[in-house]
Amino acid sequence: MSSHHIVREKQEPALIIANGEACSEELLGQLLEWSPFIVVLDHAIYRVLDLGIKVDVWMGDFDQQHDFEMIQARQAPLEIVHTPDQEKTDLEKAIDFLVTRGFPAANIVWATGRRADHAITNITNLVRYKEKIRLVLFDDYSKIFPLSGTFEKWYVAGTPVSLIPVGIVEGIETSGLKYNLHDETLTLGHRTGNSNEAEKDGMVRISARKGDLLIMECWDL
Repeated sequence: MSSHHIVREKQEPALIIANGEACSEELLGQLLEWSPFIVVLDHAIYRVLDLGIKVDVWMGDFDQQHDFEMIQARQAPLEIVHTPDQEKTDLEKAIDFLVTRGFPAANIVWATGRRADHAITNITNLVRYKEKIRLVLFDDYSKIFPLSGTFEKWYVAGTPVSLIPVGIVEGIETSGLKYNLHDETLTLGHRTGNSNEAEKDGMVRISARKGDLLIMECWDL
């Protein structure tokens, strides 16, 4: 499996490959096809090598021994970025890196599954970057992204759309959903907008006055 790098850098989202549960080859192939710039996080490099994926940047705190010469030779040209800061997760460091490099958007894969603490942190941390870069996290069951401004999208009737607050979100307004919200509040751990859906074929609109809201398009395989 390889990335074709057929689109120009920064015209399409970069791709961050974390080290959680692997997704299907079909999904990974689709993301690679449209990602001209690929960042892999720390120990995921070995899984990437096994799949024959060509990446551009390898990032990590590298607190365990690695054969850097072997990896560099198999991935050349490869930029290796040492990120020893223990105050941020590997995923946050990768997002910061892309923001610094001027990327307007990034897709993220292999960031859920396996350890629950890592998955929850990776998902909820998306909201802190909503004004800096467009982020979408994918796995085999979900497409997750933070609300920034007003969200509008055309959906097929019955498409599951969940609204998950990170903390407290006030003044939520929706249209086009089966269960619409009108100036309402959602609070993580108390009331969320889980398993809503598009009422009919057409536009869904979502906005919020205050707070951080995640939109999740979900499906069952």
